[in-house]
Amino acid sequence: MRPSRGSEAEVEERRQAVLRHVAEEGEIRIADLAERLQVSVMTMHRDLDNLDERQLVRKGRGVATSFSNVTMESALRFREHAQMAAKTAIADALVDEITPGSTVLLDCGSTFFPLARRIAGMDGIRVITNSLRITYLLSGSPTEVTLLGDRFYEDFESCAGPQTRRQLQHVRANVAFVTATSVSAGRLFHPVREYADNKEAYLQAADRAVLAVDHSKFGRTATYAYGDVSGYDLLVTDAGTPEEELRSVRDLGVDIRTVEAES
Repeated sequence: MRPSRGSEAEVEERRQAVLRHVAEEGEIRIADLAERLQVSVMTMHRDLDNLDERQLVRKGRGVATSFSNVTMESALRFREHAQMAAKTAIADALVDEITPGSTVLLDCGSTFFPLARRIAGMDGIRVITNSLRITYLLSGSPTEVTLLGDRFYEDFESCAGPQTRRQLQHVRANVAFVTATSVSAGRLFHPVREYADNKEAYLQAADRAVLAVDHSKFGRTATYAYGDVSGYDLLVTDAGTPEEELRSVRDLGVDIRTVEAES
């Protein structure tokens, strides 16, 4: 067995692998998990204790159990630490879309946490967002933040609903950065109807719209379809996105920028 100790990033990467295995199996023996990931059973217990405390898996006697697919699809806590290298590379590309004095409409979701941290170091930027987490990330910075309000969804740490859409009718942004839960053959999907409606409204409130989605979101669907990528000016994604998915986006007339995520 390889040593179980490592950097914080390596430990988190292993725990994300544990989460994927549990999600795929639904329920799996802890000893089997340890064998698959080539760590000691004691290390696996520590990893599962951590994931259980974060409400990412349920740890039982000798087994680990996943949450339902719907819960995992929607809850921010499952997505926050996933694909971090890709999200960081995407943020580096998105910054190029922001000019001094810009008003930026920023969608909720962990895809934009690295971008929010970069914006916090910029002067003269105004941000409009429905994300409580992004608002916190920008607190104490020179950024002027407007928080869109409506029903608060704890799993997304953000607001969505008709009031949010009404507020969007009275603002104008230079650029809207929007993400998607699922993209398949150029079509967009979300597990919650209110968020699907919100994302459509973002496009009407900005001069330019950029869709930012890492490769893991492609080739998947969710409960609610809300059109396709043709409403966007640009897609920014990472090099892991399947070529057939990119071809569908190009066929809809959308420019694509592909970034390389650091390993």
